[in-house]
Amino acid sequence: MRRHLTILGLLFLLALATIVLQPGLNGGFLFDDWPNLEYMGSLDGVRDWETFKSFVFGGVAGPLGRPVSLASFLLDDFTWPSEPYSFKRTNLLIHLLTGLMLCWATLNLLRLYGISEDKAIWIALLNMGLWLLHPYMVSTTLYVVQRMAQLAALFMFAGLAAYLHGRRLLASKPLLSYLWMSGALGLGTLLAAFSKENGVLLPLLVLIVEFCLPTALRFNKPDWRWRALFLWFPTGAIAYKVYKEINFSADLWPTRAFNQVERLWSETRILWEYLYHLYVPRIEGRGLFQDGFLISTGWLEPITTIFAALGLLALLLIAFSVRHRWPFITLAILFFFGAHVLESSVFGLELYFEHRNYVAAAFLFLPIAAASTWLIRKISPPLVATIYIALLGMLAVLTWQRATLWSDNDRLQTYWAVTSPESPRAQNFLAVQLFKNGQPDQGMAFLQEAMIRLPNSSLLTMQWLLQRVLYGVANEQDFQLAKQRIAHQRFDAQAVLGMRMIVEELITTGKPIQYRQWSRELLHAMEGNRQYQAVPLFRRLKPYLEGLLWLADGQVEKALPLMVLAMDRYADTDTALSIVAHFGNAGYPAEALQLLDKAQSIYEKQPVRKLKRSSEVYDLEFPRLRALLLEDLRKLSSHRNETGLPEKTAEP
Repeated sequence: MRRHLTILGLLFLLALATIVLQPGLNGGFLFDDWPNLEYMGSLDGVRDWETFKSFVFGGVAGPLGRPVSLASFLLDDFTWPSEPYSFKRTNLLIHLLTGLMLCWATLNLLRLYGISEDKAIWIALLNMGLWLLHPYMVSTTLYVVQRMAQLAALFMFAGLAAYLHGRRLLASKPLLSYLWMSGALGLGTLLAAFSKENGVLLPLLVLIVEFCLPTALRFNKPDWRWRALFLWFPTGAIAYKVYKEINFSADLWPTRAFNQVERLWSETRILWEYLYHLYVPRIEGRGLFQDGFLISTGWLEPITTIFAALGLLALLLIAFSVRHRWPFITLAILFFFGAHVLESSVFGLELYFEHRNYVAAAFLFLPIAAASTWLIRKISPPLVATIYIALLGMLAVLTWQRATLWSDNDRLQTYWAVTSPESPRAQNFLAVQLFKNGQPDQGMAFLQEAMIRLPNSSLLTMQWLLQRVLYGVANEQDFQLAKQRIAHQRFDAQAVLGMRMIVEELITTGKPIQYRQWSRELLHAMEGNRQYQAVPLFRRLKPYLEGLLWLADGQVEKALPLMVLAMDRYADTDTALSIVAHFGNAGYPAEALQLLDKAQSIYEKQPVRKLKRSSEVYDLEFPRLRALLLEDLRKLSSHRNETGLPEKTAEP
């Protein structure tokens, strides 16, 4: 009978999570979904082994490429553009499976503590339910690209569960125990890390769990040599990597609005905000417009920084002091901190994202779940059941409401934008919505007000100029104003994208020719900004965009050396071939042939693993392009001989 109740309880929680998250499956793709998935379209679909290799092993989202996550996207579609529903549905299924792995890990942990099977099962189910139904997990589940975080969590929880299963066998079946523990840490860490890099934290999290185990078990530990190989060495490598990243230079990250010290100060406040909203849930949080978060520039700026830092220190002291009496509290605190070691420390990531708590929150609710056994001794069991059902019901309602909001991209992003007045990205989004809705005057006025309120935003400056160019109302004073502002504003990758959009507009439409000259001057002004100089993205793009502008003006002798420089800086075969195509399409086959030779040289030097397509494809492509360009050159020469026109050449 109890077994049936357990199964019913498990199925009920999984079904409830499915129902409350279901509305969000109707939402669309967001932000980072495009750069991570659109490469399928660039390959004309993942249709064979070569395109499979290119997509799965060509990831750039992290240093390990995240091939497991990229391969999982092919379960939903093999080309781009695509429909988001199937991607979000798979994310939901992964969320449920991850919850099951957390339940298994919690159950094995409670068994190690010697808690009776019936109690252990219900505590594990409660812990899973509180995590699974929490509205904080909605953004990870319904934001397609965060499948990377989901899969890392899935393999980390599975690895932890399998490790704890093996740990239980250590005294009775040591050989089988070591097989389980070794496989769990080896395979679990590998799969988790190749899903997302913070998967390498599994050995550290296992050490934290070991630290919190009862005293009797701590005396019956795995052999020290095994622990050194599977736990100490990987954790030491992580610690060394973090140590090597420490650099308190004033301008360490040109692409960020903060340096490393400011990031560490800010993260003390952010960690408390995470904890607050995990224990005091709400329908919707900060969303993805995080660039408006108030950066801590000192211990007292804002003053909450010092209190946040002291509070975290106190939390750690509490964790160590209650380790023997209330080990689940110790585990909840230390596991939370351990899971944040990479993403909330010295690495130059953005400051704030909810998905960083997907793993960190795994045992935050365990003390609440375990308290049920204490409450039953104090008050009637039906009342205890009512309390926990009400708690799960409240989380389910909040999650349903949040998932409903996530079902409408425009409404969701508008909500984020309206509630993030200090975020340039949010204000940019609201302005673009006005332009899309056919309200250019209101859009311009909104941008101008936002530029005054957020004077350091190069994104808003570039969006304002872009819109004036698109509507054909820009003048020299507008470009001059943009130059003056950009020269002193912080780098923003989206501002660089805006500059690219301006150039693409000017080379494909009949905008006034002087716009191109003013755009070249703006590019030089951006180059004069020290922050832009320090960013490889801009250093590669600047000669490319300037070359396109000169090419559009017919000044091929000025465009050619710039494109050669761009080729050198990109050092990428596909980019080089696209530059060749620009010259060929513009009617300069002789110069295109020169650039094709350059592209061939780049191809021969580029490592095979960095090629976007197979070597066989490029080996066919280069002769094909050369033959086409030679034919174009022959036709052009023949035409000029017939008409007596001078030859088109790069020479002045």
